[in-house]
Amino acid sequence: MTGRNGRTVRDLRRANRTAVLQRLYFDGPLSRFELGPATGLSSGSISNVVADLVADGLVEEAGSVDSDGGRPRILLRVAPGSGHMIGVDVGETRVRIELFDLTLTELARAERPLEAQRYEVEGIVGHIRDGVAEVLATAGLAPGRLLGVGIGVPGIVEHTPDGGAVVHGQTIGWDAVPLEALLREGSPLPGTVPYFIDNGARTLGQAEMWFGAGRGARNAVVVLFGSGVGASLVTPEAEQGRALEWGHLTVRVRGRRCRCGALGCLEAYAGAEALLDRWREEGGRPPADTDEESALAAMLAAAHPDDGTEGDPVARAVLEETAEYVGAGLSDLINLFQPERILIGGWAGLQLGARLLPAVRRHATAYALGHPARRVTVDLGRLGPDAVTVGAAILPLADFFAHGGRRPEPRPDLPRPAWHTALEERTPH
Repeated sequence: MTGRNGRTVRDLRRANRTAVLQRLYFDGPLSRFELGPATGLSSGSISNVVADLVADGLVEEAGSVDSDGGRPRILLRVAPGSGHMIGVDVGETRVRIELFDLTLTELARAERPLEAQRYEVEGIVGHIRDGVAEVLATAGLAPGRLLGVGIGVPGIVEHTPDGGAVVHGQTIGWDAVPLEALLREGSPLPGTVPYFIDNGARTLGQAEMWFGAGRGARNAVVVLFGSGVGASLVTPEAEQGRALEWGHLTVRVRGRRCRCGALGCLEAYAGAEALLDRWREEGGRPPADTDEESALAAMLAAAHPDDGTEGDPVARAVLEETAEYVGAGLSDLINLFQPERILIGGWAGLQLGARLLPAVRRHATAYALGHPARRVTVDLGRLGPDAVTVGAAILPLADFFAHGGRRPEPRPDLPRPAWHTALEERTPH
């Protein structure tokens, strides 16, 4: 049966299940009495939905609380073991794979280090496949029990109707890589387990908005600093976030050559790779035969020694200039989108943030328009270096919630209706 607004009874039931699941997930444990005001549903609807979710094993009792003069109220929560997700971070220095239960408690993890600048497609695909198999074996979980695998990658992700997710990663040499199709070939997962592939900055944004420093904000920008630079914009119109190629905004005309090939990109000054290159070019001495994370930590230690000595003036000057470039780049985000919050994450952002955040705030305010600059806060993300992986796992979780806590049913391969074939035959070629 279809209502006046085009929604069927099945749609309404799914929406009610979604509302109850989400409230229990973010605010639980809650009683049935509390769920009514929290979801806007009637007591009868709450009783029906809860009974349905308990029967499906998605919701369980979690103790009781005293009521005013009546029987104790039973508290409900989402059952942690009722679903599992895998999150994958294809980062600059490693591929990290983590298995989570429905409440995003980590059950197993695997890491595959990457050699410098080695983004061979076959190697990355192999790391993801092997890592998925490893975490499932470690936890003793059957592959078919997964709700999905979320993957955060560098670059622009295009979702095509036939080939699935295709990655355009210009800075890593990926040109229209059909990553989803490649992962399906020889995958340890059954075809019923979906892949959710998106930009790594967007998955970072998902994590911070759900569980980190972005909770409660309607408009926020989450920026990711690693070897390169990216950002995710979250607004009421784009609640799941929209990836921004912020690192390739021009901050200096005819400036340094960026790894994307253009001149003067923010990434050519603010990314960890470029920052270390600039230190080296000015006479600095990054440690040899080490990864970028260790080299950047050494640069910070050289600029600001723990013993209170003056430190390396070249490293300090490069870091101070970087803070100004980052602040100027943030001012563009402030002027364009007028967010409530800007959150800085990624392994390099978290390393640099403790030292550079006050200067970044100062420069962002100086370069931005006064009114939006006064309304925004600039802070570090709260979820640490694993935030991209957590955010990637949220992609299948969010889809699961959107379906009311039910796995999407695979489409049957039905023959096309006769009218479709007839129209094709009449179409001139």
